[in-house]
Amino acid sequence: MKNREKGHLRTNIKFFRDVFLLHPYRLFALRATISMGILAIPFIIAGLPYFGVTLALGALAGALSETDDHPKGRVKSLSITILSFFISSFSVGLLNNYTWLLGAGFILSTIIFILIGGIGERYRAITFGSILVGIYAMLGVEISPAWYWQAILLPAGALFHGILTLILIFRNPWRLLDQQMASGFRALGNYLEKKVLLFPSHKEDQEDINKDLALLNVNVVNALEAIKNVLNNYAREMRNTEPLNRYLQRFMLLQSLHERAASTHQRHDKLGNSNEQIEILEGFGEMLRQLAYASRMVAENMLTGTSYIHPPALEWISKAIDDKLQTMPVEEAQDLILLHHNLHRSHVSLKYLDNLEEGTSIPRLRHDERTPFQRLKEQLTLRHPRMRYALRLSLTFALGYILQIYLDLDKGQWVMLTSLFVSQITYSDTRRRLFERLLGTATGIIIGAALLQIFTTTAAQVLLMMGSAMAFFYWLRKKYSVAVIFVTTFVLSAFNIISNDGGINIMIPRLVDTLLGATLSFLTIRFLWPGWQYRRISGLISTALEKNRNYFQAIAKEYKEASNDDLKYRIARREAHLADNELAQAWNSMRQEPKSKQRNMENALTITYLNHALLSHLSALGAHREANMVNYNDIESLFRQIDKKMSEAGKESTIQEEKFSSDLSKLLMTLQQQIRGTEAGLKRQQLRLFYNIAATTSKIIDELKRTSTL
Repeated sequence: MKNREKGHLRTNIKFFRDVFLLHPYRLFALRATISMGILAIPFIIAGLPYFGVTLALGALAGALSETDDHPKGRVKSLSITILSFFISSFSVGLLNNYTWLLGAGFILSTIIFILIGGIGERYRAITFGSILVGIYAMLGVEISPAWYWQAILLPAGALFHGILTLILIFRNPWRLLDQQMASGFRALGNYLEKKVLLFPSHKEDQEDINKDLALLNVNVVNALEAIKNVLNNYAREMRNTEPLNRYLQRFMLLQSLHERAASTHQRHDKLGNSNEQIEILEGFGEMLRQLAYASRMVAENMLTGTSYIHPPALEWISKAIDDKLQTMPVEEAQDLILLHHNLHRSHVSLKYLDNLEEGTSIPRLRHDERTPFQRLKEQLTLRHPRMRYALRLSLTFALGYILQIYLDLDKGQWVMLTSLFVSQITYSDTRRRLFERLLGTATGIIIGAALLQIFTTTAAQVLLMMGSAMAFFYWLRKKYSVAVIFVTTFVLSAFNIISNDGGINIMIPRLVDTLLGATLSFLTIRFLWPGWQYRRISGLISTALEKNRNYFQAIAKEYKEASNDDLKYRIARREAHLADNELAQAWNSMRQEPKSKQRNMENALTITYLNHALLSHLSALGAHREANMVNYNDIESLFRQIDKKMSEAGKESTIQEEKFSSDLSKLLMTLQQQIRGTEAGLKRQQLRLFYNIAATTSKIIDELKRTSTL
């Protein structure tokens, strides 16, 4: 009997691990739904549905305002959240009878909240939640038993959810950091999985694969940024930061794995000119597949606490490739040796995951030394994207508020609610959100109307409301259009519980208000600082080339004398990847813009592709900086020459001249001669890396020339 009970327990634990622990979004959705259910259901049973639903809305807003903080930081964030929610809802109740004063106050507070949110991630979620609570308060003030009840219920709902979350966090204070770290390793696993397609590959297939890799690279770099921010948040709240060492080590490991993964030593179609080379390339592909699997296993280890088991296949695949390389003619093997070294180092780093002696060293992190006031002050200019966003959103609210009054819209506050979710900082993001919101709302209304005909009892509608809430939270960070469907069914069922047939009656007004809010958001960003990407591309290219050059200089310093503290090197590498990300995202956004604004799109794509290729070659050079393969004195002049040309290319990307001074043909010819005159081996492979960097820089210069003549 006891064995059977233990078996059931193990089965249940495994089920919980597989369904929730391995999927943080599901766990987040479950936690938020439980807190909403605990608040709403007793009041609904007691015949006080307004109180229950309002408390649940407060919990919903509180869940959306969560920050990735150390438990002590979460206490501070929760305090600020509750205070902000109270001020927002209290002001709405107090000024409800003063229509224009309420509108002016809400619009002004929106600008203030958005700018405060720009100070940091901790404030961004809180201020968004505060604006959301203000709109919720406007929606519910007419049916509130007294003007002050929402100022009590909405913050109370958020407080209850916050306390429940804090209890769980204090039981496992490292969970938030584990989740961010796991997200980074999963993003790396996806990148590696896509790179498998290059081994082997044909030239005509590589462009599409590399485009996908550039976009997947954005996810990895963003994940690294998120991890760094959470690590700094934890470090600020801890007196003794020694327990952070394990996470710092894994953060450093993730960075080094990413640098090697992003490396490109040679064009992949040039590597497979013989059957033996193709066979080795297939082995590299399998190594990458196993490294992707290993990265996901590290993520699972972070999320569940299960032991990390290094894939045994990596050991024998790496050994088989090495044996094969030893038997090949040196001339054929030389281009593959560095690539194998790169993958082998990644395998060894993962094998000794938490071994301080064999594994990755513990890094020092850079902290943002700007004060909150300095960060706020930087936004106080019309050139800053966040200030423009604040003004656009407040204008959209103002127009929506005026329409609500003069057209006497039923539940017209939904116009502003839609604008809050649709309006984004960029045109492309706003356009995408607009279609997702409209499609999701229309679909949700159809589904909700059908379900309300089926779920006619209060108990059934409570189940529908709770199920919709959980589905909304789950899909919110995965696919927004699906999340909108479920938040619509949530709203319909909630209003139906408060007032019989209330959900049915608000379907058409909600659809009309959604259409109005989405239209206002689109028109506002279309004509007020749309920020067309073609105007930004030149500056982004210049920045990317400058950051690549800084990265190249940092690599040169590491080759000259390897440092014990490579913080400056990692900062240069990080900034190069962030600049590459911005360029890739700008090109991707341009595709969503009107055809008339897609100027020089092909050139932008080419330069974006070439910049990522240049960064890949630099990563290859940087990944081998610890190998000391050649004497620095032998390559110092190459570093200087390429550095000079990269500097000139960066200047020419912003100064459109008839004649471009940067010409790398002489340097490329010199490198070709040196490669031919050098015996096969590490020195020759090193020269090939320099040649690839110089050749890609030359192609960027040629493309800049072509752009300047258009």
